[in-house]
Amino acid sequence: MVTLIAGVGGTGLGGIIGALFRMESHRTISLLLSFAGGVMLAIVCFDLLIEAVNAAHTFGNYAIPLVVAAVVVGVGTVYGLNFIIDHKTRPQVAHVNTDEHPRTHDDIDELIHADHLAHHRKHHDPKPALFVAGVVMALAIALHNVPEGMTIGAAYAVQGNLLLGSGMVLAILIGLHNIPEGMAVSVPLISGGMKRSKAILMTALSGAPTILGAWVGYLLGDIGQFGLTASLGFASGAMLYIVFGEIIPQSVLMYRSKLPAFFVIIGVLLGLCIIYL
Repeated sequence: MVTLIAGVGGTGLGGIIGALFRMESHRTISLLLSFAGGVMLAIVCFDLLIEAVNAAHTFGNYAIPLVVAAVVVGVGTVYGLNFIIDHKTRPQVAHVNTDEHPRTHDDIDELIHADHLAHHRKHHDPKPALFVAGVVMALAIALHNVPEGMTIGAAYAVQGNLLLGSGMVLAILIGLHNIPEGMAVSVPLISGGMKRSKAILMTALSGAPTILGAWVGYLLGDIGQFGLTASLGFASGAMLYIVFGEIIPQSVLMYRSKLPAFFVIIGVLLGLCIIYL
């Protein structure tokens, strides 16, 4: 239920915002993302990774290499999913020269694939093309919500308290992270002719795979010390990539200022207080 609210609720709320106000870069959303990224970073570094090392202590000298390997797999998995998404979605916009299409994300629309919508509109493409752009983004978000869910599940495998602890904090923060992604999905769907209610529903459902990820993360953490180490390490790596590869770039591109950096620091400090106070 917690993961359902974080995954479906976060993207669904973003879908509602996108349906009502259309997608814009907002300073408030940028600073919220920065703050959320800082808290996530603190939980990973001061909680999940420490728990992973503690769980791996039975493996002696192999403890740290095992944790590092799990983190690398987590980072590689999310990066690999994003690479596949970028590679597969780039040709969806047929009039974009793939050789000249930016390899790095220097715009918020480019980062979350909303550039497809912009190109379709620029070339006055028919509504079905706009609809396809929305579907592409929905599938992309659904695909990489699985490792996000694993992070929540792994945290709950260590701390069983439903309402307190890092599991609930991560669920709330991932929900915030999903809001701009939901906005990126709903706008092209509505522009493509889908009813607002259906667009919001489809956007919300793109967050459903988070639940699957939470089950996987929790079950892995419940099968013994090796499973717990692997689950916590993988979840930590996935979250590290999400923070540094998605959340912080999104926040900076939405509001180009020094403020996002300060909000990341504030988030880290608050995360430290949440864990140890």
